[in-house]
Amino acid sequence: MDSTRERDADLFERDETDGPDGADGGSGGSGDDWDGGAAADGGSGRREKKRNRKVLVAALVLLLVPVLAVGGYLAWLNHIVTNNVKQELLLPDSGTDSQPTDKNGNVVAQPTGSGTNYLIIGNDAGPDRVGARSDVMVLVHVPEDHSQVTLIHFPRDLYVSIPGKGKNKLNAAYAFGGAPLLVKTMQNMLGIRIDHVAMQGFEGFKAMTDAVGGVDVDVEEPSKDNGYDFTVGTMHMTGDMALAFVRERKQLSEGDISRGRRQLAFIKALMLKTLNKDVLLNPVRLSEFADAATKNLTVDQKLDVGTMRSEAFALRDLRGGDIRFITAPFTGFGTSPQGASIDIVDEVKMADLGEAIRNDELASYK
Repeated sequence: MDSTRERDADLFERDETDGPDGADGGSGGSGDDWDGGAAADGGSGRREKKRNRKVLVAALVLLLVPVLAVGGYLAWLNHIVTNNVKQELLLPDSGTDSQPTDKNGNVVAQPTGSGTNYLIIGNDAGPDRVGARSDVMVLVHVPEDHSQVTLIHFPRDLYVSIPGKGKNKLNAAYAFGGAPLLVKTMQNMLGIRIDHVAMQGFEGFKAMTDAVGGVDVDVEEPSKDNGYDFTVGTMHMTGDMALAFVRERKQLSEGDISRGRRQLAFIKALMLKTLNKDVLLNPVRLSEFADAATKNLTVDQKLDVGTMRSEAFALRDLRGGDIRFITAPFTGFGTSPQGASIDIVDEVKMADLGEAIRNDELASYK
């Protein structure tokens, strides 16, 4: 037998000279010796090897403790997320009805390997409010190579065709038929497939902000609300402050359009703070964030925790310059036949936007 292999195996074998309490068992003998034979020095070599083995075992234990702790911690995080996240029927039923169609009712073919599209829906009252209208509609496109993320804000007053309901404001689709009808409306408008949906109330964003110790948000326009004075530049915001920031629209130059830009600026700040090592490497802060982010989160029937975890891991190297904001194209403001204020869709540019998303070419879209 190879002597080196034999010595390596000895490191993990029980020392028969140790009694039940780990003390020296007394008299020697070939079966009791650490080195497999009687020591010529009267036992001092044997005792030295025993000490070396105990040091090695202690070192192994010290190395294993953090590994086991990390494993247990990740299991705990998985437990939090799994228990908190709710799954609902947010995507249209499978089949032709779930596919994007053009104005003539023809299914728009979707290329393979063109990234993933997530629709984020948010409102002040949460997803269970009957007849609710969505206050936030952001389409997040993650390219196939995960090199960047594009967030597209869709103003709630865009005047669009809603399947089975005629023309109305975009957020009316949610009020008429919940998330599935909103998804169908946006898919047909853009000619793309929306892969997943996530719904979050504004209170959830507030809790996430506080869980990471606040976020630094770029303020484009000044405003005053709820005792907060928002000035142009970068401002550190707590949850309550961020909530006031993203709700305001009446004081802003373009109303809901400007509010949409504020919401995107806040989402970017929250994403960057979450991916910061001060959060990712802080077990307490990360677990608090995971709890806050998922406690009021509802996702579609196809989005499981494993998919969410792998997507987050794939985006771990994302930086500020890798996150891009776009506002869905419109030509101006108008009034609907019913007398409501609306945003008029730029049909040509909307088609271009849809093509860029569909072909995973948003990096070159302008």
